[in-house]
Amino acid sequence: MRIRELRKEFDLTQEQLGEKIGQTKSNISKYETGALEPGIDTLNTLAKFFDVSLDYLIGNSDIRNPYKDKPSIPEEFENPEEAVKFLLEQNVIMGFGGFDVHTMSDEEVLEFANELLNHLRLLSYKYRK
Repeated sequence: MRIRELRKEFDLTQEQLGEKIGQTKSNISKYETGALEPGIDTLNTLAKFFDVSLDYLIGNSDIRNPYKDKPSIPEEFENPEEAVKFLLEQNVIMGFGGFDVHTMSDEEVLEFANELLNHLRLLSYKYRK
């Protein structure tokens, strides 16, 4: 586990970390030495506090937070420039359909990009586990 490493990175004592997450200094010490395994609630609290994934916290991954830098998808595009940028970043879609956003009107680009967002949203609901 990386509790000690993260605590030191945040420049916290065991007592300070314990106060911040509702644990005793003794428990923090035991977590760091492996004498006590933190429960899932404590692990979640630590991961949120340090802004890392559980996998990173327990040492299963070297990626601190794999979801932090994921691009967010807007609810709706309001201008054609944003829509074109989004569409051009979707290589599979642009290559698959033979669409040429440069020959489409602004209204067509917005309609196309927003329809794509709707389909992506529907797929995410359908396959979300």
